[in-house]
Amino acid sequence: MTTTAPRPSCLLLDIGGVLELTPDTGWLPRWEERLGLAPGTVDDRLGEVWHAGSVGRVDEGEVRARVAAALRLDTPQLDAFMADLWDEYLGSPNVELLAYVRELTGRQDLRIGILSNSFVGAREREADRYRLDALVERPEHLVYSHETGILKPDPRAFATACTTLGVRPQDCLFVDDAAPNVEAARAAGLHAHLFRDNAGTLARIADHLRQGAAA
Repeated sequence: MTTTAPRPSCLLLDIGGVLELTPDTGWLPRWEERLGLAPGTVDDRLGEVWHAGSVGRVDEGEVRARVAAALRLDTPQLDAFMADLWDEYLGSPNVELLAYVRELTGRQDLRIGILSNSFVGAREREADRYRLDALVERPEHLVYSHETGILKPDPRAFATACTTLGVRPQDCLFVDDAAPNVEAARAAGLHAHLFRDNAGTLARIADHLRQGAAA
């Protein structure tokens, strides 16, 4: 008589607003004021660049070149502008949640993945600053939109993550701070939790793990 190994549970996490705390720093309005530009001008001029960087259609060198040209920045100004961009993007670590997830790594009954709408250059910076790469078993389990070309809430983003992790959608709990992404994950067959605070999120993850162990 053969026995079938139990299917692993899956925990799939967003980065910005979940693993990283990323409040608005006001850096764009400050730059618009510094450059004598009307409010909203930076996004108007660079909106296509922001999108291209989020789906991997440009590399970091092209981003820098297009930002410099659009805003007429010299090299020191460009370096400062990009530093401010990354300071807000990376935010600060959600220490409690990161510590909890680290304690889960290595469990044989759990696959941990990360699914992020991202920007070209994010993988290297988040690995260096927060070691997000250490939360997952394999590098490809950290699924970035700038590498896949697919942004949440596109259902293909969730399908890609589940396929990469080798799990069924119904075995996966997805955590995100954006309601449209949570709703899209549920429509794609995943369990999903809207991040509001650590207490509720930790309780929801623990409940998901208990249900997986009982299945």
